[in-house]
Amino acid sequence: MFTDKVKITVKAGDGGDGMNSFKSFKGFAQGGPDGGDGGKGGDVYFVGDKDRNDLFEFRFGSRFTAGDGERGGTNNRYGKGGGDIEISVPLGTLVRDAATGAVLCDVYNDGERVLIARGGYGGKGNIRFTTSRRHAPHFAQKGEKTPVHELILELKVIADVGIIGFPNVGKSTLLSKISAARPKIANYHFTTLSPNLGVVRRYEKSFVAADIPGLIEGAANGEGLGHDFLRHIERTRMLCHVVDISGMEGRDPYEDFKKINAELKQYSKKLASLPQIVVLNKCDVYGAEENMKEFRKKCRKYKKFPVTAVTGEGTAELIDEIFEVLSTLPPAEPIPADEFSYERPDVNEFSVGKDEEENVYYVTGGLIDMLERNVVLSDPDSMAYFQKVLKDKGVIKALKKAGVCENDVVVVGQVEFEFKE
Repeated sequence: MFTDKVKITVKAGDGGDGMNSFKSFKGFAQGGPDGGDGGKGGDVYFVGDKDRNDLFEFRFGSRFTAGDGERGGTNNRYGKGGGDIEISVPLGTLVRDAATGAVLCDVYNDGERVLIARGGYGGKGNIRFTTSRRHAPHFAQKGEKTPVHELILELKVIADVGIIGFPNVGKSTLLSKISAARPKIANYHFTTLSPNLGVVRRYEKSFVAADIPGLIEGAANGEGLGHDFLRHIERTRMLCHVVDISGMEGRDPYEDFKKINAELKQYSKKLASLPQIVVLNKCDVYGAEENMKEFRKKCRKYKKFPVTAVTGEGTAELIDEIFEVLSTLPPAEPIPADEFSYERPDVNEFSVGKDEEENVYYVTGGLIDMLERNVVLSDPDSMAYFQKVLKDKGVIKALKKAGVCENDVVVVGQVEFEFKE
């Protein structure tokens, strides 16, 4: 089953904790601090893979977790870093944040490696907290914890030309005649349920064509599999609109043509504005000649090419025209990412707020998140370090500016205390 949209979760590795340890010598119970730093957590990457065709393997909501960093060691030894993971996806995979819908990246090229979640920093060992006054710190920093991210992966095939039209008008047959692609072909509606790609080569040049499953009226509103099908022509540079000019199924070819274009316009103005060539297929069938005359009278805007896709008649001229149009168009480009990332917060940033009803002051932000990993409430040295950083970084000054008074309750992250001058 072709799968082109899935939800997955990813989590970068947590940083390893710093070590709280002291040197041990023969005859000495405890020497100086020698705790090493924890290892960095592993990163999560997406990697473009030209040999993958869809997102089928992710259909059950896969979870990907990078390795955690190891704890620091004694004798100032660093912990081992966590292993990175790479998630291989087909070219044209758009990655969005599930909560906001923001575009994080567009995996467009084979071998392209995109960082999506960065591993947590390793915590500092106690040797890193020594100062001229603090000779033997009995605390170390915990490793940075990383959040779980829910992502939407959406495949939008990469092709130069999108072959569109109503079901059973001959799109797959046309693709099989102009390329080496071998899509399923049968005389019933919706034979094609997923996009088929074919490379068309001529005069040492080539382009990629995508046979898009049949659209129906209401596709822009999700009728049939409208949205699923329409997303696959969003990257194309031009459209090849196939019409059954024979009218064998009792429909008016020109009305079919208008309905499909109306769906394109409703779904996306950009799609509706793409260069378009009209392919009048099944022109060898009785009655097609009269229909072609009527169609040409009503449709003067686009170039029209009569073909018989089943035999290949007329396809050479069609291919020449497609090459000609493509030569005038700029190359397709990846969809730009939104201004959104999973980067860690600024460790110098903080904000002060007040609950007026409870008369409690709250301090939050990247600085506080970092400090919380350093604090051991039961250790006097750790608390002294905590208080010094609050003063040096301007938190105390900001609290006073916000109106804090002696004995007011202040909550810094998860640490609650009464304010004292």
